[in-house]
Amino acid sequence: MVPEETRTPTRPPATRRPTGSTTPATPRPRAWATRLVVAGVVLAALNLRPAITSLGALLEEVRDDLGMSGGVAGLLTSVPPLCFAVFGVTAPRLARRFGPAAVVCAGMVAITTGLAVRPYIGGTAGFLAASALALMGIAVGNVLMPVIVKRWFPDKVGSMTGLYSMALALGTSAAAAATVPMTDALGGDWRSGLAVWAGLAAAAVLPWILLVRAKGTEPGTGDREPAAPGTAPADTPEPTAAAVTRPGRTGDGLRITRSRTAWALAVFFGLQATAAYITMGWMAQIFRDAGVSAGTAGLLLAVTMVMGVPLAFVIPRLATRLPRQGPIVVALGLSGLAGYAGLYLAPAAGAWAWALLLGISNCAFPLALTMVGMRARTGPGVAGLSAFAQSTGYLISIPGPLLVGVLYQHSGGWGLPLAMMAGLMIPQIGAGVLAGRDRTVEDEAAG
Repeated sequence: MVPEETRTPTRPPATRRPTGSTTPATPRPRAWATRLVVAGVVLAALNLRPAITSLGALLEEVRDDLGMSGGVAGLLTSVPPLCFAVFGVTAPRLARRFGPAAVVCAGMVAITTGLAVRPYIGGTAGFLAASALALMGIAVGNVLMPVIVKRWFPDKVGSMTGLYSMALALGTSAAAAATVPMTDALGGDWRSGLAVWAGLAAAAVLPWILLVRAKGTEPGTGDREPAAPGTAPADTPEPTAAAVTRPGRTGDGLRITRSRTAWALAVFFGLQATAAYITMGWMAQIFRDAGVSAGTAGLLLAVTMVMGVPLAFVIPRLATRLPRQGPIVVALGLSGLAGYAGLYLAPAAGAWAWALLLGISNCAFPLALTMVGMRARTGPGVAGLSAFAQSTGYLISIPGPLLVGVLYQHSGGWGLPLAMMAGLMIPQIGAGVLAGRDRTVEDEAAG
């Protein structure tokens, strides 16, 4: 596959239209709307992980206060992928009916509400329910961000995916690093330390409200600035997420489930999500059990997450310039294996090194998002593949964090959980190599 950012048009060069021509000019989104989309994507991405990593930093305090066992805590860390699988599958259908911007806006409202009420709702069941509300909003954002990037920036998928992934990593690491200090500054109550992240989510609602109110500015609508004089009309308008009939099927009726690449990408996405949510939910506890202080353990988790800030920009751009993404998959997987080995052999002595290695490994997430955009040619294809890969992948990832909690509780140590995590890295590498082959789901589904 030719990288999208370097792909050249196949149609003849544009020529100036004769005077009086009635052929419509190529429509372009308004510049202010494009800038608003960029701001909305960045703010949304900043809010797609603090609900999880802020809890990971204070998991011990939450467990003690709410009386959770290790198994229940493992269930709590499995709630994110469960919600992402259940609610993410509905995102294309909601986007078809209400528009992607409106669905993302509603998702930001759900995140804000869930984060604001979950510390104070009382009891484990209420905490789980409010967490699920926030995670519902995160789920639709997860699925629709690649769709919005493909729709608004079809020639800059790598760059925009990198920007989105950087913001996501920044929000993830900030919540991991700042939650404990903010909790201390607010009187030591874990409830205040968790609730404060609702403010960041509230800020993300504003640009999406403005985009929803400014109808007619999206690509594919008529209320746009005209193209510059002398440009030729586009052959075919870019299909949008509205053309998706349902997850697992592209807009022209082809079943994505017939594509081996789609299945490989779903497995790769699921296994990298398993590793990521185990890391976000349990890594701080691993360090604390090794004798590291709570504040330092939060910083180590933040280091792991912050590695995604520079690498999330570099990896998508590199991936779009390679015909196959297998070498990147292998490099990330080997970093993960080295990090797990270090956590087993010397968790406290080499803590910073293991945090760095696992941070590199976690950058499989922006790579997976980039491959979603590269393994489909059309907007409906990207929407269908994004929904299928993420929903199926998150279903695959559900047992992982729960099993870690159960193994930890019954074995009394981290040896078995770490062995399981290292073992899952092998099929992750294999699936990623298959998903990185130079082909598209439309061709495979048609075949």
